[in-house]
Amino acid sequence: MSYSKEEWVPAKRSLGQNFLVDENICRRIVDAVAPGPGDTLVEIGPGRGALTGFLVEAGPERYLTLEKDHALAAALSRAHPGVEVIDGDALQFDWDSLAGGQLKIAGNLPYNVASRIIWEIVHRVVGFERAIFMVQHEVALRLAAEPGGRAYGALSAWVQSFCRVDYLFKVPPTVFRPQPKVDSAVVRFTPRALEERPSDPDALSRLLKLCFQKRRKQLKGILKEQWSAEVEAWFADAGLSVTLRPEVLTPDQFGALSLII
Repeated sequence: MSYSKEEWVPAKRSLGQNFLVDENICRRIVDAVAPGPGDTLVEIGPGRGALTGFLVEAGPERYLTLEKDHALAAALSRAHPGVEVIDGDALQFDWDSLAGGQLKIAGNLPYNVASRIIWEIVHRVVGFERAIFMVQHEVALRLAAEPGGRAYGALSAWVQSFCRVDYLFKVPPTVFRPQPKVDSAVVRFTPRALEERPSDPDALSRLLKLCFQKRRKQLKGILKEQWSAEVEAWFADAGLSVTLRPEVLTPDQFGALSLII
């Protein structure tokens, strides 16, 4: 389903490229995306087009791809002229321009920028229907982690403030060329209702970064410069000890605390 081997471009380590070559895994990912007529579909990092052919067959109304590798973007345009290929970096894309409707997002994300891309998408794209991403297995565990565990951190709390995260399945290195040294996994993001989204994302972001930079310390110590009677009262009303560590707080509790601070 990808473009011809004569047009294949060598993987670039600098871009973290590992190309998916297993059609069974491709089909499982496409089934999770579940594209259909009327959809706007955005694919990040299509690479050699392993997913693209299957996604085109589903007949979305609009299909947009973001590919940073100039040679791969050109080859994809030749292979799929009906696809809108943007030759550019997903981290620089105007995600705010996509909103609402039957919008679905998919991608086999480069390990070195996956967390940053996801951080941007979940708070800047409002009203998408679902997003399906393949990421490093360790990152997938962090994304889906519940409060209280070692895997739970700033990324977990941030993403779960905007979306429900489901770990779908693990992917071995053998389905890629070149083969990475670690396992991958596919995760699904389903947006929370608009009224459940953080009302001040910037405040939440600042609080999460502050807390998890010092995650082994107690919250009162981490927040000593922000401490006030209002903060003390919030902990009391929430029934939370000020001696707790950050990984105990839920995404909603972080959101509420960020507004107080």
